[in-house]
Amino acid sequence: MKYVLYLSCCLCFLQAQAQNDFAPHHLGRTTGKLPSLAYGLGTDRLGSAKMGYLDSNVLVRVIDSVDNLYQVQLSRFHTAYIEKTFVKPDSAGIEKSQYLTNSIIAKGDSAFDYVGISLEEKLPYHAYMEINPSRILLDIYGVKSNTNWVTQLRSLKEVKNVYYNQVEDDLLRITIELKHAQHWGFHVAYEGHKLMVRIKRQPPKPDIRTLKIAIDAGHGGTNSGTGGVHARYTEKYYTLLFAQALERNLKRKGVRHIIMTRTRDTTFDNKDRILFLQEQDPDILISLHLNSSDNKEINGVSTYYKYIGFRPLSLSLLNRMLELPLNEFGNVGSFNFALNSPTDFPNALVEIAFLSNPDDEKKILRQSFQEEVANKLYLGITDWLKGLK
Repeated sequence: MKYVLYLSCCLCFLQAQAQNDFAPHHLGRTTGKLPSLAYGLGTDRLGSAKMGYLDSNVLVRVIDSVDNLYQVQLSRFHTAYIEKTFVKPDSAGIEKSQYLTNSIIAKGDSAFDYVGISLEEKLPYHAYMEINPSRILLDIYGVKSNTNWVTQLRSLKEVKNVYYNQVEDDLLRITIELKHAQHWGFHVAYEGHKLMVRIKRQPPKPDIRTLKIAIDAGHGGTNSGTGGVHARYTEKYYTLLFAQALERNLKRKGVRHIIMTRTRDTTFDNKDRILFLQEQDPDILISLHLNSSDNKEINGVSTYYKYIGFRPLSLSLLNRMLELPLNEFGNVGSFNFALNSPTDFPNALVEIAFLSNPDDEKKILRQSFQEEVANKLYLGITDWLKGLK
């Protein structure tokens, strides 16, 4: 009996403690250009590790302030950080004790599949990919399910199944199973209080000539990038040469739809590039950069991705680039580079070689090498397409 009373007291204490987890706080709304959540306070040259972008006007509970960041309580056991410039005060300032979901509907139109989750409020979320099997997971914070039906229409082409689980008292997880192994991208945004996931479909015939391919020449304008050992120009100049070489190569191979983020030495903020690319809706994005190190002995080629569903493209590009030959610097995942951050389309960052290494630099300066790189990138894309099921 003493043990039971002791256990009951402990449970009461924990419940009382949990009820105080959220206080004190004030409410805010996301605002500005691509507000994003970060896992913690750690930083490197690319910033803290990011969970992902949020839509605007999403309700956030601010519980702490650290330098230029707010700490926000997503749910009872989950917090994140957001830059203060992306939060405005919530004019209403009234918070319900509990938010509920309503119906879920999955349907398609002529171009995309959609999954819509009806909510009482615009709440924070985190969407990510899984493979084997391929699926999209969407965590919605601060909500309880009142969903008693999930409607799936025959107009769906890529979505295989949709279901949800209340994984915590105030955390709902939506699972979207896909028909194809390869992720082709998705976009999450609110339409009113309905959280919409727009899912891209695998092309019926994945032929490079019919795909819309975006090429990003890294840096530009006031963002010079790294310098070299003997090179007259900085990284921004050479990435444009490589991008133009790839554009010419793809046109010769019959690719009709090519998007260039820049065609001259102009300043183009990375967030603006992302918004531009989301409007253009390419099938894939290749971002071209040159690497650098304080150690001049380090050299080689590397490719980068953020989401596991986009890794196959980055691997195919790396395998072909190693034929040039270049030394292998690696294939890097969970990379916190801005243009790896969109979930909308498969994307890969290619660090072609090290401008800080004398041997790599000699290759970079040669026009013949620029053309060779362009051809290897073309072959890498076609290899990736051939591997699709």
